Amino acid sequence: MIALFVRDVKLAVRGGGGALIGVLFFMTVVAVIPFGVGPDLNLLSRIGPAILWIGALLASLLGLDRLFQAERDDGALDLMLMQETPLTLIVLVKCLAHWVATGLPLVLAAPFLGLFMNMEARAIGATLLTLLVGTPAITFIGAVGAAVAVALPRGGLLVSILVLPLAIPVLIFGVSAVTAAVEDPAPFLPPFLILTAITLFFAVIGPVSAALALKHGAD
Repeated sequence: MIALFVRDVKLAVRGGGGALIGVLFFMTVVAVIPFGVGPDLNLLSRIGPAILWIGALLASLLGLDRLFQAERDDGALDLMLMQETPLTLIVLVKCLAHWVATGLPLVLAAPFLGLFMNMEARAIGATLLTLLVGTPAITFIGAVGAAVAVALPRGGLLVSILVLPLAIPVLIFGVSAVTAAVEDPAPFLPPFLILTAITLFFAVIGPVSAALALKHGAD
């Protein structure tokens, strides 16, 4: 499992520069917003957490369709299906490797983009924490979409369509937690704990569902 994790991280970084592409797309989304809403710094600081979360969500969708595509193309997926190691555990490791290669760089880039949006230090810290907890859920949800669309020649759009509706609760509670951290009367902990629970829920459901979809597709 360690070898599989290291291999997937290396492939994700080498194949199209997964981390760099995601961060550049993230930066592009955030940089375009001020041109649309105007140079009002107060408005930018108010909507900054939501913009960062939307940008991270969209950037996280990049490369999800290739989560199992390489294994299917070279026949490694058939070997994974025949191994004694549970396929659910293999999918979990691949999801973790994908998040480390593509999701973690987005989390690390968020504070710098928060300064660009004129966000306060408290808002930047809360955004960083919520992205760190919430973005793995997007990867686990995306694994299900990637497993369903792995047999399709152009499954990237289908994966995005499948993942986006399921990722809406992650976006809602992520932004709610950051807003609560900025506004003193609103408690930060309840939405943050719900966001954590969503990630833990999909950490179990996602690999199991993706493994079932892969087995069904192989049959």
